[in-house]
Amino acid sequence: MAAALLDHHAGGRVLVRSAGSAPADEINPAVVAAMAEVGLDLSKEFPTPLSTEAVEGADVVVTMGCGDACPVFPGKRYLDWELPDPAGCPVEEVRAIRDEIDQRVQALLAELVAATG
Repeated sequence: MAAALLDHHAGGRVLVRSAGSAPADEINPAVVAAMAEVGLDLSKEFPTPLSTEAVEGADVVVTMGCGDACPVFPGKRYLDWELPDPAGCPVEEVRAIRDEIDQRVQALLAELVAATG
């Protein structure tokens, strides 16, 4: 959700990658439904495993509970967003998670754009 929301709000101003330390086989259908409610189609997306190269190439790494499974490199900015895991949650609960992520994404984007402006 974070990557889709950031990509949407950024409008091409930042490069966004999404990956998980232990990705599921498919995107949670409740997540797909909640994102469709805000006009973002995740129906063709699929979970991607986290790679060392993706972290090495990033300026900012946002984690959501990956703990020791996430590679750490000096000089990278890491943000750990503690949020409920939407796995197994109904769409009503996923909406609240989506909205919290959206607020954090917009704040991060404002910082990133200000830093490059």
